[in-house]
Amino acid sequence: MSTPSQCLQRDTQRLCQALQLDVAESRLEVRVLLGHALGVGRAWLIAHEHDEIPDIALAAYGKMLDRRMAGEPVAYILGEKEFFGRRFIVTPDVLIPRPETELLVELALGKLASMRTARILDLGTGSGCIAITLALARPDCEIIATDQSAAALAIARENATQLGAKVIFHQGNWYHALPQDAGKFDLILSNPPYIARDDAHLDALTHEPHTALAAGADGLDDIRKIVQGAKTHLNPGGWLLSEHGWDQAEACRELLEQAGFTKVQTETDLAGHGRISFGCQSG
Repeated sequence: MSTPSQCLQRDTQRLCQALQLDVAESRLEVRVLLGHALGVGRAWLIAHEHDEIPDIALAAYGKMLDRRMAGEPVAYILGEKEFFGRRFIVTPDVLIPRPETELLVELALGKLASMRTARILDLGTGSGCIAITLALARPDCEIIATDQSAAALAIARENATQLGAKVIFHQGNWYHALPQDAGKFDLILSNPPYIARDDAHLDALTHEPHTALAAGADGLDDIRKIVQGAKTHLNPGGWLLSEHGWDQAEACRELLEQAGFTKVQTETDLAGHGRISFGCQSG
């Protein structure tokens, strides 16, 4: 016999020891996994903390806990992740949406606020969370999203269908994915790979696709391509916004300025780190 209270006490400590998580984070993850196995929310678990867990649910929970103990991210175990208040399907074929990427979307919506309508390009869409969120917030805009991975695009299309978002998807490497008659855009944004290939942090991300994480010796290879290509794909007065690493803001601003962008700035995340750099197409 096991109860939610017993699982919480026992498995919080197990996760702490296995993954070096703090107690609060471990406790939250146990609740999430247990709630998923039982098909209930946090309030139910608290109200029924001394109820016996049915064998089927307990077995499902045990399998999920084993996967988490082995280091697999919770989002992949559940098959979903919340982004901007919506649930997105995620698999190991796509990156798990992160809070700093919500900042990218917020900045994009700010730029779009003064536009009656716009054409938007999301490069390296992954799960589609950026393009879909923008499409749902601004259904008056035309939104195109690209990704090199066919598997990632399949997930993005499924997310768009389930959430009722109108997005046009193309497969290919950055701008090469676009058809010849794609025309120009008023806003281009991307959360590209930006980790240096020898960065020690990659070792902790073994479950996520490294092609969506690493980008050359300094992590800026793909951002360079995006910045250079944007010049021929943006309308005058259009904006380019790119997420990047916490220590890459200055380098990204230099790339934008060297390419002739104006109004170049960096937005910081809640920790005070520069996370999103952007500039305006001159002319």
